[in-house]
Amino acid sequence: MAAVATCGSVAASTGSAVATASKSNVTSFQRRGPRASVTNDSGPRLVSIAGTRPSVRNGQLLVSTGLPALDQLLGGGLAVGTVLLIEEDKYNIYSPLLFKYFLAEGIVNGHTLLVASAKEDPANILQELPAPLLDDKCKKEFDEDVYNHKTPESNIKMKIAWRYQLLPKMEQIGPVSSSRFGHYYDASKRMPQELIEASNWHGFFLPEKISSTLKVEPCSLTPGYTKLLQFIQNIIYEEGFDGSNPQKKQRNILRIGIQNLGSPLWGDDICCAENGGNSHSLTKFLYVLRGLLRTSLSACIITMPTHLIQNKAIIARVTTLSDVVVGLESFIGSERETNPLYKDYHGLIHIRQIPRLNNLICDESDVKDLAFKLKRKLFTIECITKLRSYDLRRQRYFLSRHLQRKFSIKKNPYFKKPHTLKKIY
Repeated sequence: MAAVATCGSVAASTGSAVATASKSNVTSFQRRGPRASVTNDSGPRLVSIAGTRPSVRNGQLLVSTGLPALDQLLGGGLAVGTVLLIEEDKYNIYSPLLFKYFLAEGIVNGHTLLVASAKEDPANILQELPAPLLDDKCKKEFDEDVYNHKTPESNIKMKIAWRYQLLPKMEQIGPVSSSRFGHYYDASKRMPQELIEASNWHGFFLPEKISSTLKVEPCSLTPGYTKLLQFIQNIIYEEGFDGSNPQKKQRNILRIGIQNLGSPLWGDDICCAENGGNSHSLTKFLYVLRGLLRTSLSACIITMPTHLIQNKAIIARVTTLSDVVVGLESFIGSERETNPLYKDYHGLIHIRQIPRLNNLICDESDVKDLAFKLKRKLFTIECITKLRSYDLRRQRYFLSRHLQRKFSIKKNPYFKKPHTLKKIY
């Protein structure tokens, strides 16, 4: 996919090199005319897809995850043709929110959705998507969520100056217009029904797709995985998302969302036993799924209860077969819930793996110690290491000022009381 997005610029540079070489009577390699014209036509078509932009690193086409802070951590967004794995938190409270952000971003940009679940009807999932913040009318509500209107203005300025002035911004404050890449969403409101009805989406609800009398062959995928792969393949090829076949209509992106993959609801037993009979079924599914995504204009997000998988070898295989791995660690029920260092946050977010396409290995994020908090309306990500250093710097400053004042009071003979000073003329 990256080669398709950048071939237009390569062809242009090659043409200029040929023209220069012809003037100086020097032979140079030159592509055939028809192929160059095809590449010039296909390059802008990929870039012109709504809700996408090329990567500044390798020209790979990117889509937003629905959370601008997460896009920044992943290098600008989620690459088309890749799999984003969300490791669910223990009580599955915050991972569904990231799942819904991804789907809501697709509806706002006019992308086609494919929602698969074994627990909840996809139609009900779409009804719970958060509402987008697109215009200036939502800015007032946004500001009330970020700053308390009862707080004096001087206290707000002092708080920003000491805690957030030099802090690297993981989240841009303020709503974003529809013309920009990535949007913000109000978690306290639901997406308008008109947007959902106007969108193009496909639902896969496992209890409706398989029957109890279905026979399963040994050493094969579970029936749920088989049906889901067939469903995804049919959508990709029938609606023209396959990159090898030209689309008759305008190009678009297919966003695939799979919820609670690997749970017992999908007929998999990796969460029930350490060495189950279907221990390789999940890895086979991910291997085939990634092959379908690599040759199509699609991006996939998967939520998986990895904390329930007892076999660590399976977790390592799942991580290897995924392009991006993001883990959520909630503070609910843990010792960190009462720790004063984490009093302003609800959990930690771990960027375990970042895709390095066309290579055999993946990259790791340089940013560590990331925490998230769910406000009344927004899900934000902050770097707690930098925040702690600024808090410590602030405490040291006030402590030094206090010690200096205390020392001057003791040594100055003109102080009769701690708060009165006698002048001598």
